[in-house]
Amino acid sequence: MKKIPLLLKIVIAVILGVMTGTFAPLVVIQLSATFNQIFGSFLSFIVPLIIIGFIVPGIGSLSQDAGKLLGMTTLTAYLSSIIAGIFAFSVARLLYPKMLHLTMMKNISDPSEGLVKSLLSIEIPPIMDVMTALVLSFMIGLGLSTLKSNQLFQVFDEFQSIVVWTLQKAIIPLLPFHIFGIFANMTYAGQVQTILSIFAKVFLMIIFLHIIYLIFLYSVAGSMNKKNPFFLLKTMAPAYFTAVGTQSSAATIPVTLQQAKKAGISERIVDFVIPLCANIHLAGSTITLVSCSMAILFMKDHLPNFGEMFPFILVLGIIMIAAPGVPGGAVMAATGPLASILGFDAAMISLIIALYLAQDSFGTACNVTGDGAIATIVDAIANRTSKKKLV
Repeated sequence: MKKIPLLLKIVIAVILGVMTGTFAPLVVIQLSATFNQIFGSFLSFIVPLIIIGFIVPGIGSLSQDAGKLLGMTTLTAYLSSIIAGIFAFSVARLLYPKMLHLTMMKNISDPSEGLVKSLLSIEIPPIMDVMTALVLSFMIGLGLSTLKSNQLFQVFDEFQSIVVWTLQKAIIPLLPFHIFGIFANMTYAGQVQTILSIFAKVFLMIIFLHIIYLIFLYSVAGSMNKKNPFFLLKTMAPAYFTAVGTQSSAATIPVTLQQAKKAGISERIVDFVIPLCANIHLAGSTITLVSCSMAILFMKDHLPNFGEMFPFILVLGIIMIAAPGVPGGAVMAATGPLASILGFDAAMISLIIALYLAQDSFGTACNVTGDGAIATIVDAIANRTSKKKLV
């Protein structure tokens, strides 16, 4: 039996949620709100574990493959995510007051206002807060990288497998039910028209930003390697459309490798950089998360300034390097800084998960297509470095 794609499940959950909120009695909404409260509490519990499970092995493994090429690629990928985040912030800051203002004027603005409360409240306190998890992850990861403790590294590597298993078997399968509940609740409270209208506008803007950022990234790569950026983009186009169809960076790696070599990038660089960037370069996801988070904050009558968003973008860049490679993994890993830095509550996190998953295919396509540009940039830097050594 063919498995239903996650995106289709999300769409069905939204439609059923709207229908349930329109026609179902209050007790049904209360039951779905109760599920959401318990699920949200479990989500808060697992977020620090996601951070530890992915950042510690990610940093700890750097010395195992070590070398300047690894550091160069990781730094380039991180800078790309930071620039993407700043770009998304700048556009959202400029457009949202005009683009979303009329919708907001006609409807209530706060997405958590008027929601039905759960029948009972079960709290699952996290073992530590998000910032503690981040600092601890860096401390242990850098320690593993320096001391080269294979035994301890294996422990955290296996712990990562447990976290991935939990995401794949519990969190991701239950997300459609969670989204169903939040849309049923919002419809019952009379807010769903506002939310869907804003979602549609933000979705279109995000796709546009992905394309603009890819043009920028390939322009930089082309100028550094003296290649036509539009030739590079055209060559990498099959990887983009493959990612849209598969919604998986890993599944697209063979196509990305093939097209990057056709673009004239050094085979040695391609074979190293492309598989690595499939896991650490998520500029498209960064654009989506920054754009969505600002839209949801704007719905609460607050458009954050650069000083408020920049710390989030910096942390998000690190989170993206360590994000789990499963559908929706990036947004799940980002729930920590969304809550701790931007102050997102459970309802706001549910909204951003729904909006993120709706465009996940296009975000993944932007990520993997950008990997070709990163490989081109790293190739140019490596060539210049080798020439200097010869001189």
